[in-house]
Amino acid sequence: MRIGKLLFGTLFIGLLVSSCYTEVVIEDDFIEESPINTALALESFDLWYVDINATKGNGEVPFLQRAFTISFDRGTVYANNNMVGIGKTGGGLGIDVGVYDTLTGAVEIDHDVDGLWLLEVYAINGSTIELLDTRSNTSYVLRGYQKSNFDYDMVFYDNIHYFLQEYEVWEKTYTSEVGAVNEFDNENYLQFFSDESFRSSVDGIGTSLANLVWDYEGNFEVFDVANDASLKTLTLDYDFLGNDYFEVYVINDSTIELYHVASETVYEFKGRGYIQYLKSGKTTGKKRSKVKNSIKNVSRQRKM
Repeated sequence: MRIGKLLFGTLFIGLLVSSCYTEVVIEDDFIEESPINTALALESFDLWYVDINATKGNGEVPFLQRAFTISFDRGTVYANNNMVGIGKTGGGLGIDVGVYDTLTGAVEIDHDVDGLWLLEVYAINGSTIELLDTRSNTSYVLRGYQKSNFDYDMVFYDNIHYFLQEYEVWEKTYTSEVGAVNEFDNENYLQFFSDESFRSSVDGIGTSLANLVWDYEGNFEVFDVANDASLKTLTLDYDFLGNDYFEVYVINDSTIELYHVASETVYEFKGRGYIQYLKSGKTTGKKRSKVKNSIKNVSRQRKM
């Protein structure tokens, strides 16, 4: 039998002990609880952040694979499948994606598109749980937060690859007067793809998306920065044309700032053509995968 821990924090101990309906059976270090205890555990946090890099197994639970956060609220399952709008959509919980019912140490989720899933629930600690799909032997680690203490900014920086892909294109809206003249001054549009390729265009500001002509292409790479979790760097490696290196700053859920380190020029880009990931489907079925960025031992160059 799989070893698990208590499914709820000390905050609920008094409630559970005083309830005449509570039944807790301890066997081989596994704590089996009544359905009401499992429900209290899942509902003890507003948001569960899906730590996709902690996933174990070769299978997948589709709706967990595409969600940044998932919430359990009185029988309804909510998910934030986009970073755009996170913290605002559904009062912060995201969109309604299905319903759930709790069993002994498990939750049954009937997803609107992906169907019925029975997932075993295990506690790693007082604010972290594991959901296990026994059919594929795949588990997901979820970290619990209240909306008031959830760091929405870090979701963007931890998942910058996906944020860059949530718009069809990024249009340059600002170039600082300070900074040396460089070839990137002429590039007004950027487009990023899931295979880490990109395209850029020198078309004029305001060009319709359908009429954009892509002048350059290549591959991009996002790097973590040692000892600075709130900074990412971006390298655009152009085919046959060298590369450009930037520090990336998220201004809001539709605007990014690229600081061109070599020229000390600041650019702002605004997203156009928002791609909303709903529940599933050919055009809205984006799924996350494990991402391990290379680490750069550099210091922040942008003077804030």
